[in-house]
Amino acid sequence: MPAEPLYLDHAATTPLLPQARAALAQGFDAWANPSSPHKPGRAARALLEGARARVKAALAWEYEAVFTSGASEALALAIGRAQVERAKVERVLVSAVEHEAVLRPAGADAARLPVDAHGLVDLAALAAVLAGGPRTLVCVQQVNSETGVIQPLADIAALVRAAGGILLADAAQGAGKIALPDADLIALSAHKFGGPIGIGALLIRDFALLEAPGGQERGYRGGTENMPAALAMAAALEAGAGWMVEARRLRDLLDGQLQAAGAEIIASAAPRCPTIGGYRMPGVSSAAQLIRFDSAGIAVSAGSACSSGSLRPSHVLSAMGLDAKAAGEVLRVSIGCETDEAAIARFIAAWRDIAGSARA
Repeated sequence: MPAEPLYLDHAATTPLLPQARAALAQGFDAWANPSSPHKPGRAARALLEGARARVKAALAWEYEAVFTSGASEALALAIGRAQVERAKVERVLVSAVEHEAVLRPAGADAARLPVDAHGLVDLAALAAVLAGGPRTLVCVQQVNSETGVIQPLADIAALVRAAGGILLADAAQGAGKIALPDADLIALSAHKFGGPIGIGALLIRDFALLEAPGGQERGYRGGTENMPAALAMAAALEAGAGWMVEARRLRDLLDGQLQAAGAEIIASAAPRCPTIGGYRMPGVSSAAQLIRFDSAGIAVSAGSACSSGSLRPSHVLSAMGLDAKAAGEVLRVSIGCETDEAAIARFIAAWRDIAGSARA
């Protein structure tokens, strides 16, 4: 008999919540193009704008919000429109542990901010780079998708604003789970908190921060608005994150049991989001671990989903000082609202079995 599936890869994507599924159906039943001037179009527009207001309210965000296809598009939009003809910023600065969705649009010439061994941005280095320089767009994630490390964005925001810069935060892993960071631009994606794939948002403190190319979504994004998905995104956020206390208890249990079994807890001394943990099994490659866990019916990952199939060492772990061998022995375990203690116990038992076989 094949093992019962156990899903512990919620940082890659989460199951669609029932509330979001029902909201999708509502949107499809009321479907028309929200940009059409006729009565059905106006009704669809009302639903879309209602969803926008609900998303902002659920996130306690009082400024602007533009719907996108997800966090990757939101990040590309923010970085690209802030740099148009250098109208808003003259350079881009990214932390060394950013997601590829930031590194790609920022470009190879974007300066990199170092992090310490715990994965936290070096604030002294940031202050030094900003001092006396041109206006800068600083891109720093809220929660790292591989380690769960939470960056000190309040301190970073103070430095950036004192230098007259703009702070862009990738909140794909944190939005809907922990409070939004203090930032000028924030990217998020619904499928990371129980909403559907294909919808996200760019939160904007002031539209004057970006150039608008024209089209829908206040002129910042062309294309027919995805009203059903926007409704589902709002419903997922409104479902709340009351399970974070239990998530922390389960992640602490996971940390303690795995450490006792010989695992290295990545960034254990840093503040971490309760939903994500990085764990090294010394002497066993991530690829070998994934095969064994998968055969046991357990879904986990090695690194973020966009790069987990790559043979390259994780740039996140490398920036934290792990060598290629150590970085190649790390797995990510990420939990969701349906994860329970039995799931954690099953994963720990499988870990001990795999580690024991390797030692033998």
